[in-house]
Amino acid sequence: MERYFYWVRLGDVPQWIIETPTRGSGEAFDEPWMFADGRVLDEPGGMKALIATPGKRRAFVFSVIERAPIVSPAIADVFRALAPDDVQLFPVTVEGEADPFFVVNATQVIDCIDEARCREVHREDDASPDHEGEYRWIYGLRIDPSKTEGAHVFRLKKFKTAFIVSEDIKNALEGVGNLGVSFERVTGALEPH
Repeated sequence: MERYFYWVRLGDVPQWIIETPTRGSGEAFDEPWMFADGRVLDEPGGMKALIATPGKRRAFVFSVIERAPIVSPAIADVFRALAPDDVQLFPVTVEGEADPFFVVNATQVIDCIDEARCREVHREDDASPDHEGEYRWIYGLRIDPSKTEGAHVFRLKKFKTAFIVSEDIKNALEGVGNLGVSFERVTGALEPH
């Protein structure tokens, strides 16, 4: 039976916009993009995130610049229960919120892009040697589910922008509701646009 996967994208719904998390002191991390890098991280310690643009509070959003997934305790519980080996959850205090939120760090990068089945791919033209072969953007992204190694949450090799979840995770997240994200299917036949 084929497994279905989804690219979690910023949703087109009214929502607040949260800044990239910083240390509790307000000092930026040396690598603010680390939560989108697909690797196991050392415990960052206390973190906080300011609200860049006030709006409707959502249970799952991405930070404005570095695209760190920031989630409510109920959403964190979904990742904790269904993908404990695929993520790290780091508490972050969001400005003006009494309850803690969590940064979701996908710890795996999987090489499973099915370029031949993608609608349109754009490669980095002037990538540095350590980023050679990476994609600038992919439209109609398709992955090969047989190469996902049983993972439920991961980033893609050469296109770490994409935060990918299994159908089980997607369904559980939708069950919690109040999401500031949408889900684009990346397995199976391309949908007409």
